[in-house]
Amino acid sequence: MPEEPERVLTVREIVVEPGQQPERIDRWLTAKIAGATRNKVQEAIIAEAVTVNGGSTKANYKVKPGDLVRLELMKPPPIELIPEDIPLDILYEDGDVLIVNKPVGMVTHPGFGNRSGTLVNAVLHHVGLELLEVSEGVTADGDDDGESEELESDETILAALPFDYNAVRPGIVHRLDKDTSGVMVVAKTMVAKTKLGEQFADRTIRREYRAIAWGAFNEEEGEIEGNIARDPRDRKKFTVSKRDGKYALTRYQVVEHYELATLLSLRLATGRTHQIRVHASHIGHPLIGDTTYGGDSPHGVASQSTARARNLLKLISRQALHARTLGFRHPKTGEYLEFTAEMPEDMERLVEALRIQN
Repeated sequence: MPEEPERVLTVREIVVEPGQQPERIDRWLTAKIAGATRNKVQEAIIAEAVTVNGGSTKANYKVKPGDLVRLELMKPPPIELIPEDIPLDILYEDGDVLIVNKPVGMVTHPGFGNRSGTLVNAVLHHVGLELLEVSEGVTADGDDDGESEELESDETILAALPFDYNAVRPGIVHRLDKDTSGVMVVAKTMVAKTKLGEQFADRTIRREYRAIAWGAFNEEEGEIEGNIARDPRDRKKFTVSKRDGKYALTRYQVVEHYELATLLSLRLATGRTHQIRVHASHIGHPLIGDTTYGGDSPHGVASQSTARARNLLKLISRQALHARTLGFRHPKTGEYLEFTAEMPEDMERLVEALRIQN
């Protein structure tokens, strides 16, 4: 386990906007800071790491237009891009793109909680830092197959501080959750990153996922629609919201029916953070093994089958979700390319167990 880097003092100042209605500062800051929690903000206020107009404050102070709110925080140093000799399952490679089958447990790009061992670290070792151009490029807004733009460590309040994510994710135009396996494309040049980013933004990329969800589906195919927003009770999670968030649409088709679960093929019409996992949970069919969205306990299972269902959970230690197919136009030639990686061993093992139980 690498040592935690020594932290440095970082300061951020925020001026309350004109027209701001009186609001408790702990609530105001929680809403202002991506990834923050109210408890963390309150702790910072108690520690006098938050001041208003140069003086200490309390959590119940109500901000007003023109207030100068200052945060003094101990922040980890900038993340360094370090090539690491990590094996890659390469499906295709040329001078412009690299197609990999990302394994379970690998984070896409470095962040405060994951400074090494990521896909970016592995790719840098494979192609060389000089080939993978490090500078800003087009990244589709909201195209989060998995990893959130915000931080997932305990240092949630630090998400408010300046941080250049493009500098730690060269070539990355989309993401998968740490525990979601499957096909990813990495751009090896800035031109390729821009062209691929445009395709993701235009929703012309073909993406098909395989997932194993709890319970039986009555329809062979269907759509799940609903805005996805950050969960107000737990800002590390997302939820379907009628008023907030961004529009999201997931199309599904049943591949196989089992007594206790269903194997699905899913297509993303949009690409929001945790989209498939949130939508599946929203309709009462969370993905097996998904501890964040309720899949770590049986759903839609008869009481007499609960014991068998719990045994299934022992076969997989993560959400049963795999990015099976990715199709796109080559950023240089314009040729349509499509790549497929079949489900990894843990999901295949789960499917076999479900078939036996039928």
